[in-house]
Amino acid sequence: MNTDEAKRVLETALLCAREPLTIHGMKKLFADTDAAGRPVGSGVGSDTIKILLEELRQDWQGRGIEIVSLASGWRFQSRPEMKTYLDRIAPEKPPKYSRATLETLAIIAYRQPVTRGDIEEIRGVAVNSQTIKMLEDRGWIDVLGHREVAGRPALLGTTKQFLDDLGLASLSQLPPLQQVGDAGAGRSLEALEAALQQFDDTSPVEVPIPDPAPASAA
Repeated sequence: MNTDEAKRVLETALLCAREPLTIHGMKKLFADTDAAGRPVGSGVGSDTIKILLEELRQDWQGRGIEIVSLASGWRFQSRPEMKTYLDRIAPEKPPKYSRATLETLAIIAYRQPVTRGDIEEIRGVAVNSQTIKMLEDRGWIDVLGHREVAGRPALLGTTKQFLDDLGLASLSQLPPLQQVGDAGAGRSLEALEAALQQFDDTSPVEVPIPDPAPASAA
C-alpha cells in the first residue's frame, strides 16, 4: 500500500469513527490477515501512522474542520471559529455551572489527586455531594484511589473525557494558573473559571457521520 492510499484509509476511518481513534486502533486498519481473516501482524507501524497523521493535518489546513490529538485518541472536529455558523442550524446552549461547581472542578484539575477534605480546606466551605456527583455524571472526574490515612478518603482527579470535551490532549494545555490555595487564589480561580467557561462555550464540534442507509429490499 502506497502513502496516498494509506492516508485515504486513515482519513476515511477518522471521518467515520464515532469515537477518537488511538494509534493502536489505527494500526488494525493495516493489519495483515491469514486465510481465515484473523490479524497476524501490522503492515504499518506506529511511527509511520504518526507521520501520515501529521501529513493529513497539513492537508486539512485552512479548512473548516481539522484533525486533532486528544487524550483518548485522534479525531476530526470543527474548528472553534466555525461554531458561530454551526449554531445557526443547530443552536446549542452550553450548560452554565455554579461558582461552587467551577471552583471544585478547578481545584481538582490543578491539584489532583485531591480529597473532598482538600477541596474544603482550599475553598473554606463544605463541598456539596451533589456537586461531586454532577461532575462524575458528566464524566469529568473520577476516583483515582484512596489516601492511606484514617477513613481512606477517595482521591479525585479528572478524566480523559474532561480533556476530550475541552479539546485538549493533556492537562499541561490547561490555562496557566497561579498558586491555587495560596495568596491570590481567589483571583486565580476566577481566571480559571472564566477559561473553563470559555472552553465550554467554544468547544469544537466532533464531525457527525450519519448512519448508512439500509439496503433496499430485493
